[in-house]
Amino acid sequence: MTAKAACSDFLHFFRSWISNPLRVAAIAPSGDSLARIMTSEIAALDGPIIELGPGTGVFTRALLARGVSEADLTLIEYGPEFITALQARFPMARVLQMDAAQLAHADIFEGEPVGAVVSGLPLLSMSPRKIASILAGAFAYMRPGGAVYQFTYGPRCPVPRPILDRLGLKAVRIGGTVRNLPPASVYRISRRKPLELSRERFSYRESEAELDDIAAFSNETGGRTMMPG
Repeated sequence: MTAKAACSDFLHFFRSWISNPLRVAAIAPSGDSLARIMTSEIAALDGPIIELGPGTGVFTRALLARGVSEADLTLIEYGPEFITALQARFPMARVLQMDAAQLAHADIFEGEPVGAVVSGLPLLSMSPRKIASILAGAFAYMRPGGAVYQFTYGPRCPVPRPILDRLGLKAVRIGGTVRNLPPASVYRISRRKPLELSRERFSYRESEAELDDIAAFSNETGGRTMMPG
């Protein structure tokens, strides 16, 4: 990417953050260092791949550099201000404007063909219910052995432990970088054991006990579940 294009992306991203800081959650696009960590475990054979919240396409370019075919990418972006640029930059990719929380009901694939999901979503500014919906939807399309790669600006995994437990998932930190604005960490989220999260069976309704567990987690971390991630 040229310096002029990078400057344009920064201004575009910054304006989007000014207009809706909770949705965009960062004042600048993710850097190349973070993009390399996010995609370090993904290979060309892992396609098709879903990217959630691609924004200006930093992680998308890193996926292409890893050998993933552009035609194997499905880019799911909620912000209308990013859609046109994504379609122009990645004309062979499928670009969908939608809420990632509706992923399970969107019928974007038949069966479970996805090898990985790369997420640039600000999970720590989202409700527990929405986080659970996004993860359940992602794993409804996931092949056995596939994973969600999620970054965060916070000190720990952005998915509360009760949600991981409820969905039968585990999270492992695979790296971090201070060469990002702000500094960030990357987590691999995968199944603990074979678990079917089909669209037909998809349902996430917190019991009162689960809501208490999630609230306790939030209190334990000093309310940091509302930080941008």
